[in-house]
Amino acid sequence: MRVAIAGAGAVGRSIAGELLENGHEVLLIDKAPTAISVERVPMAEWLLADACEITSLDEAALQRCNVVIAATGDDKVNLVVSLLAKTEYGVPRVVARVNNPKNEWLFNESWGVDVAVSTPRLMSALVEEAVSVGDLVRLLRFSHGDANLVELTLPPESAVTGTQVGDVTWPEDTSLVTIIRGSRVLTPHAEETLEAGDELLFVAAQAREEQLEDLLSVRREDA
Repeated sequence: MRVAIAGAGAVGRSIAGELLENGHEVLLIDKAPTAISVERVPMAEWLLADACEITSLDEAALQRCNVVIAATGDDKVNLVVSLLAKTEYGVPRVVARVNNPKNEWLFNESWGVDVAVSTPRLMSALVEEAVSVGDLVRLLRFSHGDANLVELTLPPESAVTGTQVGDVTWPEDTSLVTIIRGSRVLTPHAEETLEAGDELLFVAAQAREEQLEDLLSVRREDA
């Protein structure tokens, strides 16, 4: 998979390193000469250019990319890069960094953004995750379909604790994608039994989040 990253600062370089370790092809783009540190990520391609200019993106051959990540420290730049990547080059997946939480509402499909990543939101989510067993935590927002990546740590008193995944009637427009149990990452097969303390990750429509939380966190009394 070919990935272009606009912004070669600490965030962009860190993402590039992870992707390269996983066998992907990575291009880092930055207009600041001081940001071009080939020795820090030697396996990546580097381009000294302004990612907000069409000529630069032509040089980067953005149409060949499967994913574009707008990872600069400037939200305006990230929005422009996202819009150009989607509308001018038809990049299938565009991920954008949100620096200022007040701007998060702009990072949607109208600006070409498929996934908006807000560092403050992720940090607060991780804090909430550590202290709020039984509470639904929103980790990421997906623009298409008004869906979110959400997490809930299953409490012992949950109605579904001890139940097999296939026996749970999940709300519409929700999908259980991963179970994290200690250091293990489990595929949620129908025969997998849910245990107290499991971290459950779902992709869910925002309108279904409250229903999902009620299902997972409250043990219903027998009639």
